[in-house]
Amino acid sequence: MDATSEVNRDSIARTKRLIRPHVRRTPTLEVDGADFQFGDIHLTFKLELLQHAGSFKTRGAFANLLTRDVPKDGVVAASGGNHGAAVAYAAMRLGVPATIFVPRISSPAKIQRIRDYGAELIIVGERYANALAASEEWAALSGALPVHAFDHQETLLGQGTIGLELEEQSPSLDTLLVAVGGGGLIGGIAAWYGRRIDVIGVEPEASPTLTAALQAGHPVDAQTGGIAADSLAPRRVGEQVFPIAKRNIASVVLVSDEAIRQAQNALWDKLRIVAEPGGAAALAALLSGRYRPRPGEQVGILLSGGNTVAVNFG
Repeated sequence: MDATSEVNRDSIARTKRLIRPHVRRTPTLEVDGADFQFGDIHLTFKLELLQHAGSFKTRGAFANLLTRDVPKDGVVAASGGNHGAAVAYAAMRLGVPATIFVPRISSPAKIQRIRDYGAELIIVGERYANALAASEEWAALSGALPVHAFDHQETLLGQGTIGLELEEQSPSLDTLLVAVGGGGLIGGIAAWYGRRIDVIGVEPEASPTLTAALQAGHPVDAQTGGIAADSLAPRRVGEQVFPIAKRNIASVVLVSDEAIRQAQNALWDKLRIVAEPGGAAALAALLSGRYRPRPGEQVGILLSGGNTVAVNFG
């Protein structure tokens, strides 16, 4: 059986019940489109940046640690920052040792969170791929359980609980804009919604992992860089993620670094919300015109992370 067939609505609902005592039910914010100089549309922001450890990644971290056998040597993860913070947080709460590998591009805010949660932190290489290779070597040597940032069934199930939760909170959405890095977030959410709404992937132009995979018909290496490289720049989209995304998402759009910066500024100016670059990428698609809503459309925007200390808006 295709492993991705296990990432479905029933399994996401079971995962939601399992992790519910450990994660926040993050709020939504209803906003008139006119606040962002749009006409007859309605915006719903899902504030996942208010999650424990500052991002959606905490859901997948708890899904892994609560459903898999964790050895005495604990867990190991590679991360641009948010996944590492989430695994470190979950490990701290569950009393599990954690070793986290991050690249040198990881932001100071994310590195500090990992340290604050008591994990062993190892900084290695320039990009996520370097940290991943080092973490795999460590797992083989130490016996620690590897917790993948995006390309693992439990990770996808955990992130899919956002879709379940959002549908309960805002059942009338027509469209949902979701940032894409390795694809665990959009894969889980798309598995929940199927084609019942339009799930739109939003990628930085400098890190087009899912776009490249869709063009090639399978995951391939893509360029990695840009302002959101610490959260949206793995080398390629996940092997388990890709078939889910191919079946269930409506489209993928690319946004520039400048558009992401403008979205961060707009969130602060209009809503007094501070989002990291990857967390603001979904809004960038709307504000830059890369996604053009229909009149009357109800558009959901997932604000996925808020781990930043570089606040210099306006």
